[in-house]
Amino acid sequence: MPNLTDEKSLDILLDVKVQVTVQLGSVMLPMREVLELAPGSVVQLTQRASDPVGLFVNDKLVAYGEVVVVEDNLGIKITELVGSVKQ
Repeated sequence: MPNLTDEKSLDILLDVKVQVTVQLGSVMLPMREVLELAPGSVVQLTQRASDPVGLFVNDKLVAYGEVVVVEDNLGIKITELVGSVKQ
C-alpha cells in the first residue's frame, strides 16, 4: 500500500530539472585534424544515418530514437527504452 508521505516526496522530485542530451554520433580524430577544422569543414561520424541516436538523462542512456524535425527545431522520436523488453 503506497505511503502518503512517499507520494509527497515524489511530487517534490517531479519538478527537478535534469540535463537531457541526444548523442548523434562520435568519431576519433587525430589532434592534427581537429586543429585543421574551420567553418565549412565536415566531420564524418562513425554512425550511419539510419542508426538510432541515444537519449541521455544526466549522462545515463535511457532511450534510443530517430531524429525528427518539429517546426523549425530538431527533436527525437523515442523508438526504444533502454532495459525494456522488445516486442
